[in-house]
Amino acid sequence: MTDVYTLGEALGVVSSGRVRHESEARLDVCGPELTLAVGLARLGHRACFLGKVGGDELGARVLTVLRGEGVDVADVRVSEGARTGMLLRESRVGREPQVTHYRDGSAGSSLSPGNVPIDRIAASKMLHVTGLTAGLGRGALEAVRAAVSAARTAEVVISFAVNYVPALWPSVREAEEVLSELACESHLLFLGQDELDLVKPALTPEREVVVQRGMKGASVRANRMRYDAPGLQVPIVDTAGSADAFVAGYISAALDGLTPQERLHRGTLLGAAAVSSASDWQGLPDRSDL
Repeated sequence: MTDVYTLGEALGVVSSGRVRHESEARLDVCGPELTLAVGLARLGHRACFLGKVGGDELGARVLTVLRGEGVDVADVRVSEGARTGMLLRESRVGREPQVTHYRDGSAGSSLSPGNVPIDRIAASKMLHVTGLTAGLGRGALEAVRAAVSAARTAEVVISFAVNYVPALWPSVREAEEVLSELACESHLLFLGQDELDLVKPALTPEREVVVQRGMKGASVRANRMRYDAPGLQVPIVDTAGSADAFVAGYISAALDGLTPQERLHRGTLLGAAAVSSASDWQGLPDRSDL
């Protein structure tokens, strides 16, 4: 049985200073679901990733990373003739990085309901989906909905991370409608402090809601009780991927049957490991590091 099944778009990412002046850059792969799958696999959980990559070198690198980390990629499809999408992250002193998306027409954004294996999701303990994948286009949204429906039918726990990226949505109103719909289908909901207004209908007492506040820590409402965990003071190299690493840590602790407070703590540990590394996922711990 798979512990966590997830689906999304894995991308190449180029990180640098301001491109017009910079002469050096760093190439890696990224994606919230990729980071989650790697984080869980390193902690000994069985993670499966569904997505599409291009028949190019970036697509090959994505598969090399996932296979090397022990993630199940049996459902990943290689689209020959299509390209793997990319992000450009430009660092700014005292400001959030400037992120430019190069994913229109990419292999990963062409995910569709026909790619979703109902039986594989039904045989998993948990399904994890994100609002970022839902925002990639109609086909990707319907794929997410198909996965959620399969999980609901099979009584599989559904985890949803809002992951709101304004550049992917035609309007805030459309984002609110879709994100609220998916949040209301979930049993476990992850979101940032600034995303609360996007999913108000889902903020009900019976749902486990985890709110991340960056370096200020995180809180969860579970079993009608609130628990809080402070942020950890660590050297910050790059904040990208920290929220996704936190989710991996929290879900790992939930799979291990730990308390809400312990789940927050493990999530905070993985988030801190992510910000201490230049990569979204390379600095994540294994079980012995915990």
